[in-house]
Amino acid sequence: RAPREARHHAREAALQMLYQWEVGRTSPGDSILSYWPALEDPEALSEEHREFANALVRGTTQRVDEIDSLIARRAQIWRVERMALLDRLVLRLATYELLAEPSTPPKVIINEALELTRQYSGDEAVGFVNGVLDGVRKQLGRE
Repeated sequence: RAPREARHHAREAALQMLYQWEVGRTSPGDSILSYWPALEDPEALSEEHREFANALVRGTTQRVDEIDSLIARRAQIWRVERMALLDRLVLRLATYELLAEPSTPPKVIINEALELTRQYSGDEAVGFVNGVLDGVRKQLGRE
């Protein structure tokens, strides 16, 4: 796979593991451990990209309170816990990346989040996710 496509699939895997963590009330570690063997083709992603996905899950869950606070400041009337589940998870994942991946351009992080939103939530949520993430990006001083 091309590196960009592989990183997209790693983010998609991270989103699915975060979903398992949130809905299944599993630990981040258990979500990671059960996710990879359950795939039809667990070798579809390189070890490097699987570790990237795992790091996104660990980092997002470890910093969830800080992340939710950043999101809440930009979501105006929406309380984080009242957001659609997948929108909330995409926002958390992308906000973590904005915080922890300074070498990844914010535009790339936000575009990836919008693709995941289209794929898992729907076109109607894209504007909301884009607006919140752009606000978070500005708040963090990421250009």
